[in-house]
Amino acid sequence: MNYQIRKANKMKPKVAFICVHNSCRSQIAEALGKHLAADVFESYSAGTQTVDRINQDAVRLMKQRYGIDMEKTQKSKLISELPAIDAVITMGCNVNCPYLPSRYRTDWGIDDPTGKDDSEFIKVINVIEGKILLLKEKIENREIL
Repeated sequence: MNYQIRKANKMKPKVAFICVHNSCRSQIAEALGKHLAADVFESYSAGTQTVDRINQDAVRLMKQRYGIDMEKTQKSKLISELPAIDAVITMGCNVNCPYLPSRYRTDWGIDDPTGKDDSEFIKVINVIEGKILLLKEKIENREIL
């Protein structure tokens, strides 16, 4: 379905942020997508494996910076739990993600800050925020999807 038809039907593209454990970068991307671009696309995240809890440093810093409590609205989930997706964005996990049908796919190549200090998390959050805003702009301008 093209963008014009989606827009006429008020259907937003669905974007999935994929990472191995769906515990840190992909969760940050989902939260920032919802926070910064919900008017343009729907954000989801998932992984090839799951963890019991979202990375607590990511949770803490997202609360401090944006007032977003990822633990209230998100959980680690498997790729198989996603709806039909229009765009797949892998976070740079250096593994081959299983095939997930989509019309657009890219890898953001972001290093995992897990186990590092807050300054590394903040760098990652800043990179993800910038990429979310660029993705929003590209979708709005019909450069992709």
